[in-house]
Amino acid sequence: MAEALPAADGLILAGGQGRRVNEADKGLLPWRGRVLVEQVAARLAPQVHRLIISANRNAARYAAYGEVVGDATDWGDWPGPLGGLAAGLAACRQPWLVCVPCDTPLIPQDLAVRLIGSASAAGAALAVAASQGRRHAVCMALRVTLLDNLRACLDAGERKVGRWQDQAGAVEVAFDDMPAAFLNLNTLADFS
Repeated sequence: MAEALPAADGLILAGGQGRRVNEADKGLLPWRGRVLVEQVAARLAPQVHRLIISANRNAARYAAYGEVVGDATDWGDWPGPLGGLAAGLAACRQPWLVCVPCDTPLIPQDLAVRLIGSASAAGAALAVAASQGRRHAVCMALRVTLLDNLRACLDAGERKVGRWQDQAGAVEVAFDDMPAAFLNLNTLADFS
């Protein structure tokens, strides 16, 4: 019998400016024969009830993979990952949101279950993936009840994901058993 899905929607952050890839839309760059967002969506979709994609351009292309929302613009045109997270939380229909970046195509196939399970066991509203002593800050699961807290931090000028997570009481979840799962493609050289 298949394991029940956690009460979560998924969010793929694809709203970056692409400064390290000549301002290309990174989620639409090809890697190993398929665009990144397709690969990330294929891994995340089976773990959640529905996919949301935070994208500030090419919405029609991203719509093939999930419901597209633009970053919340209350904090400027490019508010960074926290702006995309705020937009995703506002669109979420489940108690939990599992967030991943568009440039990490090998995310664990049990990411949602492990993050939500660890957060619940710790009585925390936020869990973030870590491996080999490094936090993968944008790979997280959080309760939608954190939206007001996140908005307040953005209003106060906070743009650093890790600082907001610490303030919100995040617990780290070790994925030392699969460090390659957090391969992050950041520069054009990573795509060759």
